[in-house]
Amino acid sequence: MEKRNETLSTDFILLGLFPDMKHISFLVLIILLVYIVSLTANTGLIFLIWVDPRLHIPMYFLLSQLAIIDLTLISSTVPKMAADFFSRRTKISHVACGTQIFFFLTLGIAECILLTLMAYDRYVAICKPLRYPIIMSQRTCIKMTCVSWFGGAFISLVHTAYVMHFPICGSRKIPHFLCEVMAILKITCEDIRAYEKAVVVTSIVVLLVPLSLILSSYTLIFLSVLRMNSPKGRNKALATCSSHLTVVSLYYGPAIVVYMRPSYYHSPKIDQILFVLGAILTPMMNPLIYSLRNKEVVGALKKILEK
Repeated sequence: MEKRNETLSTDFILLGLFPDMKHISFLVLIILLVYIVSLTANTGLIFLIWVDPRLHIPMYFLLSQLAIIDLTLISSTVPKMAADFFSRRTKISHVACGTQIFFFLTLGIAECILLTLMAYDRYVAICKPLRYPIIMSQRTCIKMTCVSWFGGAFISLVHTAYVMHFPICGSRKIPHFLCEVMAILKITCEDIRAYEKAVVVTSIVVLLVPLSLILSSYTLIFLSVLRMNSPKGRNKALATCSSHLTVVSLYYGPAIVVYMRPSYYHSPKIDQILFVLGAILTPMMNPLIYSLRNKEVVGALKKILEK
């Protein structure tokens, strides 16, 4: 009777974070600590950029948008994962699962687009400094932000609607701590080969094309930096670019491994490790990387603390 009810139910069952792992409570507490650090660091960075007039420039406006995305991204996964763990609740409704997929994909794709636009901002600042105020105007920055958010939402809506229409045969158990596209595909009973090709095409558009544009931008930037006569200017440009490249590698690495592989190559444990890296650790690391290696942000923080 219970098996029949489970089959008729439209709810999914989340197996949680590394269900076979011993001492999982310790790992959950560490992730909660990471969440608190991420919450504090991203909120602090947004506040500094907002209150300090010296940071009211395109570079920091885009950085504040990145902090907002990171803050929302980690908040879309960790609180529910922790609540499910401590309450021993495993079920998630069909609507809630689709909602989580939509927001997770929206934020992930928006970050991909925004990181590409941030690389373009650095290219204009270093390679075309005289035209920078004209090209990177306030209106342009707002358009960049809208492209990131609405582009992510549109692509996410298409994939979420398509994935959630697949029929589920048998067990509705998801070997993950969140509802996620590749995890849902593993429990469908329909031929998904055509959709997998669509995922690969989307991944090329969302991941590989932006990554190639970022690398192209930085190739031109490094060539321009090598021609600089001022060592101070060269070091400042390299410091800013290295921070952004570090963030790009932290984010794009796990995302490419997750979404550029066929579903039959996916291992629940490896996927969970990649999601912990990309969706939990990276949102914590991003503001720390930009803050600790940026003199303007450190100066703004000191100014606030002195007051």
